[in-house]
Amino acid sequence: MLTSLQNSLVKQIRKLHSTKERHKQQLFLLEGTHLLEEACAANYPLEVVCCTLQWQQAHPQLWSEVCSRCDASGGGSHRAEVVSEEILAAIATTVQPDGVVATAKRSQQQTQVPLTGLVLGVETLQDPGNLGTMIRAAAAAGASGLWLSDDSVDLDNPKVLRASAGQWFRLDKAVSPDLKATVQQCQQAGMQVIATLPTASLTYWEVDWRKPSLILLGNEGAGLSDDLAAMADTQVKIPLNPGVDSLNVAIAAALMLYEAQRQKIYGWFL
Repeated sequence: MLTSLQNSLVKQIRKLHSTKERHKQQLFLLEGTHLLEEACAANYPLEVVCCTLQWQQAHPQLWSEVCSRCDASGGGSHRAEVVSEEILAAIATTVQPDGVVATAKRSQQQTQVPLTGLVLGVETLQDPGNLGTMIRAAAAAGASGLWLSDDSVDLDNPKVLRASAGQWFRLDKAVSPDLKATVQQCQQAGMQVIATLPTASLTYWEVDWRKPSLILLGNEGAGLSDDLAAMADTQVKIPLNPGVDSLNVAIAAALMLYEAQRQKIYGWFL
């Protein structure tokens, strides 16, 4: 059992609380039983798994699966370790961790987002909770994937993973180094590009979402940039009562995702 805060592995994992260190080490954190279960279900490669003795005894089957993926003897980079409560609290980013923390390679997370179906294109998003919620909603609504501009919050920020409730492992997602070029690729592949703007004349339910579609969503404060908005084939708004300036971007995404699902099941108009 690891009990020393001076242990080299403990120090390495604690550094992953920092965005800079996650980039430097090319690792990210998975915290909590549910995320670990989802990672295993998706066969996502794990580097290190640390748990308390109490967690190990409470989750024997999951621990056995983890050990089958890691070198439980501690050799090499793939390890499964039992740690003290103090160590677990130190390596976790949450205030009340549930007993398990793992690390995984950042290089494994990039996937190719299909240029078909229903896809989110998100520009300069800063709040990890919003991004995680959007990933969760997109997975739940059967979206094909999500593109994220490279000036947004990290896809593997610990809060993003937690807010996704495990759906992070089930949705194709990627960082676009040039979101405008990605939009052009989607259009060339036959996708309609729909921008969300408060000044649009159409409401979001007046669009035929049965066509392959890319939904463009902007920054929490500034909204979608003029350049991206101008590239859209269609601009839509979400009606708001007087006195309400805007909706949370994750809620806006969910409304359109589920309108698209409704149309696919019941037709364009009821």
